Amino acid sequence: MSDDRDDKIRTRAYEIWQREGGAHGDHDRHWRQAEMEIDREAALPLTADDALPQTGEIASSDVLQVEALAARTGISGDEAQELIDRLGTDRAAIEQAARNLKAKRRR
Repeated sequence: MSDDRDDKIRTRAYEIWQREGGAHGDHDRHWRQAEMEIDREAALPLTADDALPQTGEIASSDVLQVEALAARTGISGDEAQELIDRLGTDRAAIEQAARNLKAKRRR
C-alpha cells in the first residue's frame, strides 16, 4: 500500500468518524468505508464536475452516494435510495434519517 493512499484513507476515515458524531468503537468500519470510497474515486475518470465544490446535496441517481450512505449508516442500498428519493437533496436530513432507521432496528 502506498503512503499516499494510506494518508487519503486515514483522512477520509477521520472525516467519516466526525460526520457520524465522533463516537468511538467503529474505527474498522470507518477505515473499510474510507478504503472503498478512495479506491472507487481512484477508478473513476476525471471530469469537469470534479473541479466543482461539494454542495452538500445528493442526487438520487448517484449510485456511489447511495452505496456510501448504506455503508456509512448500516442500512441497505434500497433503504438508502428510498431515503434519498423521499428527502430530496438535503444531506444532513438523509444522514439523520438513515441513523434513525438503523437505531429503530436495534430496538
